[in-house]
Amino acid sequence: MRSFLSSFPAVACLALLAAPASAHFQEIIPSADVLPNGGDVTIDMVFTHPFEGGPVMEMKKPEEMGVYKAGTKTDLLPELKQTQIDGKTTWSLDAQLGEPGASIFYVEPQPYWEPAEGKYIIHYAKVVIDNYASGEGWDDLVGLPVEIQPLTRPTGLWTGNVFSGVVLKDGSPVPFAEIEVEFINDASITAPNDAYITQVIKADANGTFTYAMPHAGWWGFAALLEGDEPMTSPEGKEVPVELGALMWVKTTDMSGK
Repeated sequence: MRSFLSSFPAVACLALLAAPASAHFQEIIPSADVLPNGGDVTIDMVFTHPFEGGPVMEMKKPEEMGVYKAGTKTDLLPELKQTQIDGKTTWSLDAQLGEPGASIFYVEPQPYWEPAEGKYIIHYAKVVIDNYASGEGWDDLVGLPVEIQPLTRPTGLWTGNVFSGVVLKDGSPVPFAEIEVEFINDASITAPNDAYITQVIKADANGTFTYAMPHAGWWGFAALLEGDEPMTSPEGKEVPVELGALMWVKTTDMSGK
């Protein structure tokens, strides 16, 4: 009979192959989701694994960064400031919001080559900031190639509220799209095992999904879709492209935290 120890290397290899890959999320996180009296906001953009707190991936200057408000897009790419976390390039933006209503900040990063998965990743990420707590304009679409249209107002959410949205590609709902959900962990939450790090849900036949958020903080919803056209890897091979329709929402405890 073979001993357990003699078979351990093979078992360990199988376990490594079966282990889930860490989820990449393009963060676009403002200093506040609601500005009750208007004012300034800082938005930080980091490409990382939110629940695990890293590692941070190198983020080249975005292809596009802007804000959509009341039917108008404003290019904010010239306003970006290069920053660093753990020696990796990240980006930041300071903005002043004047008129009441929702400002939808969005970013299209440059394609990120992930050799471990053999594909490029492009996450079209957005976040809504409600100026003067108006409650208006939060369900507007930016017009990104892949995008989540919220059915729940994505600002002023209590912990335990549900967030619901529709996954869109080229403006049309995506039936049964897979959505990864992660929480930006401040190290206060310890996952019992890896299965708890990235929550996975699927949209229904109409592209609609719903998720209840159990903890206060920022939550990212990434609908992962395959791009229509492959790209060429650094080795010169034709590889697939992962498109992410990514939206961030914040929840707050009723204690105000």
